[in-house]
Amino acid sequence: MAASLNWFRKIVFSYLFTGVALLGYAQTGLIKGIVTTSDNMPAASVSIQLKEIKKATLSDKDGAFQLKQLPEGEYTLIASYVGLRNLVKPVSVKAGETVELNFSFPQNNAELQEVVVSYGKGMNEKVVTAGKVAIRPMDLPQSIAVINKDILERQQVLQLSDVLQNVTGIYLMGTTGGYQEEIAGRGYAFTSNNTFKNGARYNNGAMPEMSGVEKVEFLKGGNAILFGNVAAGGVLNIVTKKPKFTPGGEISFRTGSYDFYKPSIDFYGALDRKETVAYRINSTYQKSGSFRDYVNGERFYINPSLFFNVNAKTTLLVEGDYLKDNRTADFGVGAINYTIADVPRSRFLGVPWGYNSAEQKNLSATLTRQLKKDWQIRGMVSYQNYAAELFGAARPANIKPGGTWIRGLQKSKTAEAYLLSQVDLTGKFKTGKIGHTVLVGADADQYQTKANTYITNQYNANGADEAIRKLNIYDTVNIYDPASFGKRNDIPLLDIDRITTSPILRFGLYVQDLVCLSNKFKLLAGVRYSYQNNRKATVDSMAKGSTGSIAAYTNDAFSPRVGLVYQPSKKVSLFTSYTNSFTVNTGRDIYGAALPPSIIDQVELGAKTDLFNSLLSVNITLYQIVNNNLAQTALTLADGSANIDNSIRELAGEVTSKGVELDIATKPVYGFTFMAGYSFNDTRYTGGNGRNFTTGDRLRYNPAHTANASVFYVFPGQSVLKNFNTGFNAYYVGDRLAGRNPSTANPNYKLITLPDYTLFDFSVGYEGIKHFSLRLKLTNILNKLSYNVHDDNSVNPIAPRQFAATVMYKF
Repeated sequence: MAASLNWFRKIVFSYLFTGVALLGYAQTGLIKGIVTTSDNMPAASVSIQLKEIKKATLSDKDGAFQLKQLPEGEYTLIASYVGLRNLVKPVSVKAGETVELNFSFPQNNAELQEVVVSYGKGMNEKVVTAGKVAIRPMDLPQSIAVINKDILERQQVLQLSDVLQNVTGIYLMGTTGGYQEEIAGRGYAFTSNNTFKNGARYNNGAMPEMSGVEKVEFLKGGNAILFGNVAAGGVLNIVTKKPKFTPGGEISFRTGSYDFYKPSIDFYGALDRKETVAYRINSTYQKSGSFRDYVNGERFYINPSLFFNVNAKTTLLVEGDYLKDNRTADFGVGAINYTIADVPRSRFLGVPWGYNSAEQKNLSATLTRQLKKDWQIRGMVSYQNYAAELFGAARPANIKPGGTWIRGLQKSKTAEAYLLSQVDLTGKFKTGKIGHTVLVGADADQYQTKANTYITNQYNANGADEAIRKLNIYDTVNIYDPASFGKRNDIPLLDIDRITTSPILRFGLYVQDLVCLSNKFKLLAGVRYSYQNNRKATVDSMAKGSTGSIAAYTNDAFSPRVGLVYQPSKKVSLFTSYTNSFTVNTGRDIYGAALPPSIIDQVELGAKTDLFNSLLSVNITLYQIVNNNLAQTALTLADGSANIDNSIRELAGEVTSKGVELDIATKPVYGFTFMAGYSFNDTRYTGGNGRNFTTGDRLRYNPAHTANASVFYVFPGQSVLKNFNTGFNAYYVGDRLAGRNPSTANPNYKLITLPDYTLFDFSVGYEGIKHFSLRLKLTNILNKLSYNVHDDNSVNPIAPRQFAATVMYKF
């Protein structure tokens, strides 16, 4: 791995050296300026374009704009805003020079806000960067969702689960330990294989920091052709804020219920007068208590980035990302005989000194080269290091009917190093009258994971009873009697039991073509070849003084994708698609052998529509996903004994997921913006293995119904409340199942039915003072109680009613 890391460093530094060396050869000019109203207020979302070369941009919230990499020449610059007369100015651009050009519309700020429709992109106009090639959503035979910065900001999004309240069919499966959000879609978990940051796989063992996020993209359904070895429900891509040449930034402070404090900064601008290098730095510190007794958290995050205009055709983006997160390990209120314990929502059953500590480091470099018109090559290298340590009370299990619980301990330590490189060639061409949008690419990545397990019974080693010495016993408490807690608060020293080192190599080749057969018919077809080598893993048994191994094994497969789009008009798109993919199953089965991969078939059918001059978008999608061999954590081993190692898994047999998703969204109309969605999903074992999973049983943790609705309103300029805006959100999650599936092997197991719930949030914002804004938010207004549950031993209540306030200064 050290050799790979050195190679990665050489690549990054060569990119940087090349970028710096070529900066002086830039033969382009730059136009920048500020658009204002007659009362000297900034005019946002104004379209700025050059007539001769059809290059355009939008002014930001401060009215600032810039057009970069312009060849020397004479141009006509047009500033336009929906409902207003265009402003036109001639401009002369010279190589290596910056032209400052400011505009002022004759309308004042109040009049500008009276425009019926503000300039912006609708739901079916937002292209996803995770798609690797720019395909209009109306041309894509797939359901997607993009949650932009304006939504993240006005909803004061704190964690990724807040974003899900705006996305149909993507939901929270669990919050195991209070340190991880387990996300799923269409019945399938979004593991670290399905989670990306800026297009590179991202370990989701720790909750991502949202303060530096520009947008979150969701590509639902099958995406194996683009990434390989991804689960069937979809992928999510977190896009961080990028450098800007226009200087600016913001300073904010957020506070809220349960001693929550979060200062943040965001600075950006050019590093040189010729504006060939731009920077951006996002950073935040968070300290918080919790509605759960004795539970608290602390985190630090920083996200520096640099953007180089190497020359007229080449750019280089270098991004860093660092997160340190420490919080109390909290596995919830427990269950007794598969019934959630009737204890206060705030009651903490763990040990006060218990913790989960995670540290995450990322570095990536992306070089983009424009080859000629409509052709581009893009290369990326990314390195990630993730380390986490968990130590505390074991999960609340086997609690007696009277509330007595014999507490044990759990401790684990994980270190993961991940190296990725990929290159994509995209372009457009025609064969006769048939148009093609082509993607050809390759990627390779390397993982190395080191996992430590610890001896949890060694603090009983000196006991008189041999049977007791073998048990994981820390102390005994009663969950109904808080006075029984605190009997023992010392922190035992646990020795390492074994260290497992698992290296994995992956490689993929893929090609995809969007074929424009006519104005109405488009065909998307492609195939990926994936190869994965799980190399020989070593198992060092420290307690026994021996070394073992897990044999290496290899999987490879072709993953095809085909989709047909029919567009009877420019505002209506009907599509159908088929994908086939495979997912490599890590770990060992109950007999100690490697697990074969899961083969997944998915069919999707849908319609995307833009109505009323694109003011309203309505999309509907139907799907069916068949996984021929879903791998799940084994409940017992082959001999019937308990599985205490999460790496022991078994194939549950065929699982089928089918459902429908409905999405509705508007552009801003008379100050109103509306979003809504509904999804139905039914995921069941359709070919259970007959041992622990029975055909017809519903898959756990997945709600059958989810729904969301939000409305945001900006008060008009002539109103008494002209500087205010307000928002209201509703989010519904249907009933789910947890516990354990009863089966012939385990007839005494039971399922836990989790109640449905609806969350209502309300927010209000004020932006009347120059550069300052204030936002207030009230969540879970009705104080609804429900739970996220993993099996029957991590029963975590959802958060009660909470208040948050954010003050921000922008410059």
